[in-house]
Amino acid sequence: MPTVKVRENEPFDIALRRFKRSCEKAGILSEVRRREFYEKPTAVRKRKNRGGSQTAPEETAARIEAVRKVVLTRSLFHPPYG
Repeated sequence: MPTVKVRENEPFDIALRRFKRSCEKAGILSEVRRREFYEKPTAVRKRKNRGGSQTAPEETAARIEAVRKVVLTRSLFHPPYG
C-alpha cells in the first residue's frame, strides 16, 4: 500500500497528487478494476493466453517493412500477367 508523508507546510492537493501517482505506479487502480467482478477460471486462462501473443510495436513495424520491401521488389522485377 503506497504511503505519502505530508511535508511541513505542504498543501493537501500536492500531497494527494503524490499519493495518486504512487498508487498509479503500484498498479492499484488497475488491480481494483480487474477484481471488480468475478472472472471464471477459464476466462482468466483465455486472457493470459491471449495476452502473451502480442508482439512489440517495433517488431511489428519491422515485419511490415520487410514484407513491403519484398512486395515492391517482386512487383518491379516480375510484372503481373494481364
